[in-house]
Amino acid sequence: MNGLLNVNSSPHMKSEITTRNIMLDVIISLIPVSIFAVLQFGINSLLIIVMTIMTCIISETLFNIIVHKKNTISDLSCIVTGLILALNMPPTIEIYIPIIGAIFAIVVAKMLFGGLGQNFMNPALSGRCFLVISFANQMTNFVYDGVSSATPLQIAKNSVGNQFSLFDIFVGYIPGVIGEVSSLLLLIGALYLLIKKVIDIKIPLTYILTVLIFTIIFGGKGFDLNYLLIEVFGGGLIFGAFYMATDYATSPVTNMGKIIYGIVLGVLTGIFRIFGKSAEGVSYAILISNILVPLIESKTIPKAFLKE
Repeated sequence: MNGLLNVNSSPHMKSEITTRNIMLDVIISLIPVSIFAVLQFGINSLLIIVMTIMTCIISETLFNIIVHKKNTISDLSCIVTGLILALNMPPTIEIYIPIIGAIFAIVVAKMLFGGLGQNFMNPALSGRCFLVISFANQMTNFVYDGVSSATPLQIAKNSVGNQFSLFDIFVGYIPGVIGEVSSLLLLIGALYLLIKKVIDIKIPLTYILTVLIFTIIFGGKGFDLNYLLIEVFGGGLIFGAFYMATDYATSPVTNMGKIIYGIVLGVLTGIFRIFGKSAEGVSYAILISNILVPLIESKTIPKAFLKE
């Protein structure tokens, strides 16, 4: 009997991948676009990023102290939430607004539901949508070169002729929230995440293709390549598709579920953009789709072997 081995309970799979490593890779992937934001929009962008991240760290720490839970900031998820929320802010917004959004994102959308992995909606997007509802004017006021200006999506929606070239739109020389304007740097960051296998291409690819198809059918401009490229690169689609729709806690785990999820995201975004009052729609499309994830997963779980 002395030769018996102690066997731990399942699961027995071992992996070097940790939540901290995943979150660190996301942070690294967003460094280029964060630097660009500061260079493009000025020091206030840096202040927004720093203060939003610090507020998320403090909020999570204080919450854990109050409810007598182990401190969880070492997994870096609160830093990712703060960074993504900050990159969803207009560059000239007053600093107290993203601070309020950060508190809402961490306390209400994340920690009250049990913390990382238990939240049913993306915390950063929840914080952003809360701010859009609460501070609508400030959250939709975009300044470029010191002048308030409409985004390329707004201009395209109103069919008034876009003064921004496709090069400017792709690189990021346009008005908008500080983290979504440079599709080039976002795609470079996304490529890093794909190479590191942090994210799966199924959701963002299905999402973007669905938006394109929906826009071709219902956009009223057919296969107008210029218009389609503005729809893809002129707003929050790239940022949302690669960095928010792929959130582990709020997206499906099944392969078919990911494809269905991407289609739902694309259809909702197309509806909001084309038939809604706003030229955007990515944030609300992702949050609504987050709520549908349990249903999507329940219908796409593979059947057990030999089970009908």
